[in-house]
Amino acid sequence: MRKRIIAGNWKMNKTVTEAAELARAVVGQMTAATETDVVLCPPFTDLTAVAAAIAGTPVKLGGQNLHWEEKGAFTGEISAAMLISAGCNYVIIGHSERRQYFGETDETVNLKVKAALKAGLIPILCVGETLAERQSDETAVVVERQVRAALDGLSDAQVAGLVIAYEPVWAIGTGVVATTAQAQEVHALIRTLVGKLYNVQVAAALRIQYGGSMKPDNAGQLLAQKDIDGGLIGGASLDARSFLDIVYA
Repeated sequence: MRKRIIAGNWKMNKTVTEAAELARAVVGQMTAATETDVVLCPPFTDLTAVAAAIAGTPVKLGGQNLHWEEKGAFTGEISAAMLISAGCNYVIIGHSERRQYFGETDETVNLKVKAALKAGLIPILCVGETLAERQSDETAVVVERQVRAALDGLSDAQVAGLVIAYEPVWAIGTGVVATTAQAQEVHALIRTLVGKLYNVQVAAALRIQYGGSMKPDNAGQLLAQKDIDGGLIGGASLDARSFLDIVYA
């Protein structure tokens, strides 16, 4: 049985003080034990403050991006070692906003996944199609291309241990959500593809999150689907109660 994972992507929100307050609210309102892995991914400037707020709790810390090189003249970038030293266990890689606004490509995503794994971080690998691509019936082609490229050169054990987040770009921050059938269809497609690229054991172990406007009122239905193992939560993760409602959905 795959362990569910709910990760909050805070994006470019929260000052250091605000981030610490939100993290404390999350752990303070976790009134029941959960078998779900809970991950908070604040901005880089907030990592140490959030790490302190969640210390001694089951909640884990994640970064929102990393560079594939270990160090060097890469102004404004951050390395895997830096994330680990700040307390991170996870890192988001290839989010659609990174692809759209900052030139992220399938090739750089692969380099970043390899760098994260080499350092001991668990990648949350994002894939997904745009509205134009879905309307052109290219969802399967786009998602398969992104998955194949991102996993290129990885071992069975590496793939089995990472997380893939399917995020239909047209449903991110728009309030529009893929239907449960649409989401399940693509999650199943990803799992089937991984089974072909590796084997059925790897595919069965792989955790796949849904990442498009998951909220408390739709989380239960989405998470009940066979191949949806969690959520990469954006806006709803900025409020402790709504985030935890999803965790406990």
